[in-house]
Amino acid sequence: MLQNQPGRFALARRATAVLFALIAAFLFGASLSQLAQSQTYKVIHNFAVSDGATPYAGPTLDRSGNVYGTTYLGGSSGNGSVYELSLSGSSWVFTSLYSFTAGADGAGPGFGSLAISRGALFGTTEGGGNFGTAFEVRRASSGSSLTHAWKETVVHTFGVGKDGAQPLNGVTFDAAGNFYGTTSLGGADGNGAVFEVKRSGTKWIESVIYSFTSANPVAGVTLDSHGNLYGTTSFGGPSGDGVVFKLSRSASGWKETVLYNFKGGNDGQHPVGGLVLDKTGNLYGSTFQGGANGGGTVYKLSRSGKGWKLTTLYSFSGGFAGPYNNLTFDAKGNIYGTTNGDGAHGFGSVFKLTRTNSGWKFTDLYDFTNGSDGGSPYGSVAVDAHGNIFGTAAVGGSDNQGVVFEITP
Repeated sequence: MLQNQPGRFALARRATAVLFALIAAFLFGASLSQLAQSQTYKVIHNFAVSDGATPYAGPTLDRSGNVYGTTYLGGSSGNGSVYELSLSGSSWVFTSLYSFTAGADGAGPGFGSLAISRGALFGTTEGGGNFGTAFEVRRASSGSSLTHAWKETVVHTFGVGKDGAQPLNGVTFDAAGNFYGTTSLGGADGNGAVFEVKRSGTKWIESVIYSFTSANPVAGVTLDSHGNLYGTTSFGGPSGDGVVFKLSRSASGWKETVLYNFKGGNDGQHPVGGLVLDKTGNLYGSTFQGGANGGGTVYKLSRSGKGWKLTTLYSFSGGFAGPYNNLTFDAKGNIYGTTNGDGAHGFGSVFKLTRTNSGWKFTDLYDFTNGSDGGSPYGSVAVDAHGNIFGTAAVGGSDNQGVVFEITP
């Protein structure tokens, strides 16, 4: 299913083979990019298998500026890991918090960045359990004090009945401490689902709130201030190029509304990444392919009368090379993201979009070479209060197992 993935999930690969053929295809095509405008790039950690490998997910920052993330492979058992990077002086100190064993605890955290809630890290694994897990990693306690050790707890095991199977992305929390996500398989029709996990005392209870009839979603969901959920499917819709959907609570449960059907033209096609909301309720996302130049797009969806209007903010060059994950806003409303195979060298890039009076200005911040700097980023980036940008590249680095990087203003 995923690049560099071992053969442990054969059933899942067959079920979603068409989608991930797109991922492999870009490796054989040439792609072009604007010239990079910034050279402030620094690798802050090189993965070396024992501490993790193939970081598909982007990083998450806590309030103290610590960096947390996952790797899809590597760790002590080779089935992925959870890590922390903390700043000590001018250097970053790496700590492996947990290594998955491919047993009941899970295996292979996918594309979603970790969520932080009540001091714990939450995410999903593609495999392990029955058919994937939702997990929590929390600092262990001894008596009344916390220790330096971290403990993993399985919040839910997927693949039991019609509860969903194979979650590929992360989770999002509401104000009450419940969280939501998607599975690429399972549900009532076997084509994926949106799930809700509620805290009940010391336990968690999972329920499917929507089952897809097709499409097999890869991206997670985004929550607005009214409790509505927004997401994308990479395929589906009248032309099969993907959709943007909304789930809202109703008296009878959750109601799905399709906000936009991609047409495969200048609007883009195959939105593998999810959505982010601005302060006024507009939705922003990206497509992996399509657009005016064929290499994917960044788009905005805004309310227009009783419907929604899509505006393409930028089109990337090349094919099968565009953004693969969620965009990120900074405090000033600038948009950041990565491309998976675009850029001057064809191994991806980090970009910024800045609002101007005449539209959006594109800046190429860095182009990966697939050497010691890394290559093929799949994850979103995180931006701190000082404008520093943190991200991951799935391959490259000193041991060719991927890197964590920082770009300073």
